[in-house]
Amino acid sequence: MRVGGRGNGDRGRGGSTAAFAGRAAVAGTAAAAGAAGLAALCRRRGEADIAGCTALVTGGSRGLGLLIARELGRRGCRVLVAARGADALDAAVADLRGEGVDARGLVCDLARDAEVTALAARIRDEYGGVDVLVNNAGVIRVGPAAAMSEDDVAQALDTMFWGPFRLTRALLPGLRERRGRVVTITSIGGRISVPHLLPYSCAKFAQVALSRGLDAETAGSGVRFTTVVPGLMRTGSHLGIEVTGSTRAEYTWFAAAAGMPVLSMDAERAARAIVAAALRGRRHLVLTPAARAALIADGISPGLVQAALRTTARLLPHGQSPAVRTGAQARRQTGVFLRALTRLNDRAARRFNQVPAQRGGAAGAGGPRGREG
Repeated sequence: MRVGGRGNGDRGRGGSTAAFAGRAAVAGTAAAAGAAGLAALCRRRGEADIAGCTALVTGGSRGLGLLIARELGRRGCRVLVAARGADALDAAVADLRGEGVDARGLVCDLARDAEVTALAARIRDEYGGVDVLVNNAGVIRVGPAAAMSEDDVAQALDTMFWGPFRLTRALLPGLRERRGRVVTITSIGGRISVPHLLPYSCAKFAQVALSRGLDAETAGSGVRFTTVVPGLMRTGSHLGIEVTGSTRAEYTWFAAAAGMPVLSMDAERAARAIVAAALRGRRHLVLTPAARAALIADGISPGLVQAALRTTARLLPHGQSPAVRTGAQARRQTGVFLRALTRLNDRAARRFNQVPAQRGGAAGAGGPRGREG
């Protein structure tokens, strides 16, 4: 009897447990389905319709900037692309219009305060302001810190911090009225300082602070800020950089890393992800698994990451020659093996308006400085 009674009790409890587990499974499935549906609904609702809106993309004549302009245009946006060189702008506008995009080119050097002021005034007067501002313009000089001058650091800060600061501040009142969006393309170098890219990293750190700080201080204004932190992308920028110190060796390591299929990201996919994130109102976007892994590692053990950076710096070239060459010039000194490694990025350079001959001359958008895009 006791055995039987215990067995009946166990069966009763087992039945209750099974019933409870069944109900919990159903409830869990329903909750998961509801959460998935809510997430999908939020994504649909959050992706703003920008048809008929106006966007400004700085550094938009080539590389990533050109691709972001193209993606915005495909969504029905009128796109203003700003860059330093008229030839590069003409080529970019022709490219965009060939894609059916309503595009206009505006010449502006973001490193010059007067030109930024004039650009903002022209945008207000001729276009009534913008709905989307993409701060993308940049300069890249590669080499050891000992081979860099104060002017190199100043140029980087003028282009990637002061320029975006002045332009965003000038356009912010209109962006508030339009409940617009500001997208700032920073870099993994703005979160982890990369050896042999000191001016670039310093400027990108400042740019991250600018974007995130303005996002916090404009809370409730209707303006949405998106800070984009990309890792390496195949934009073809290796031809537009400047190298100093041991120019051939510096170009070799940068070009090899920038074009590596696993380490770097396809630039067109990056542009789509950036625009989608901005239109959904995302505040922060990290691109490439390598960049995400680096940020996680730095958060867990910054000392270990710093040790790895010191080791990397020891392995990089140590020449301190003041000579400066563009990536395109340095490439002529390299052999077949490196060109095989950079094949994907070379192809990107041809497609994304990075090759000087395709832009009407070496001055192009990059002028005398290596340009990021």
